[in-house]
Amino acid sequence: MIDTIKQKISGLLSDASVKGVVALKTANGHVTPCVFQKEDDLDMLSLGDMQASGDTRYPLNKVLITIARQYPDDVFGVLVRGCDERGLYTLYRLNQLDPDKVVPIGFCCPEELAKACECKKPYPDDPVAGEKTKEIFQNRMEEIEGMDISKRFSFWMDQFSKCIKCYGCRNICSMCFCRECSLECEDLVSKGSLPVDIPVFHLTRAMHMADRCIDCGLCEEACPSDIPLRVLYKKTSRIMNAEFGFTSGIEKQEKSPLSMLGPAPDN
Repeated sequence: MIDTIKQKISGLLSDASVKGVVALKTANGHVTPCVFQKEDDLDMLSLGDMQASGDTRYPLNKVLITIARQYPDDVFGVLVRGCDERGLYTLYRLNQLDPDKVVPIGFCCPEELAKACECKKPYPDDPVAGEKTKEIFQNRMEEIEGMDISKRFSFWMDQFSKCIKCYGCRNICSMCFCRECSLECEDLVSKGSLPVDIPVFHLTRAMHMADRCIDCGLCEEACPSDIPLRVLYKKTSRIMNAEFGFTSGIEKQEKSPLSMLGPAPDN
């Protein structure tokens, strides 16, 4: 798989289709984000750990946003999985990236990793490498949804009480790009106190993610308290789908119902 991706990137660089490609590299035993601009550097290209036991990922789309703001006239490639492509589609919709300035280089996640992530679409629309696998059933969410309401309320309050307000979930999220963050507004979340205001902190972010979350799971991976954040956002995504027939990042040209006025459409 990686050789095929290297060939694709090499071709883009050699014919100057892109100024650089945002991807991962292995250096000194560590995987880190990198902007590849020379074909000779592609020996360091990495896809991260593709096994379910220890996936190494970074929010490459967030790196791309930073670069695109500095070089708005240049075209860049970016390595994408299914979740990353959903992120691109959402960032196009939110006017954070120009689709004419982005060349996605997609690859499919193996079935083992897709199952571990319970991914709704573990492949990009037009992958360069890998085999498409089917959508994975969301087991963890069904387990929590099966609780009676009082037990479910206690479960989430217990989870939120573990929060140390490190902002890791926000900082790693490629859908968090606001210059002013509602989580730092003292009218919503008090500063300098632990435990964090519960459930206000996490419900504020969940509302903000309702039409943005692309179910990549990076927030949950970054959380030092092991709060099942992905399940929370899967729930908001399910509500958006049930009420409006909308799932963030699935359709490239689809508009968010939260950006339009009027009643919800009939299902």
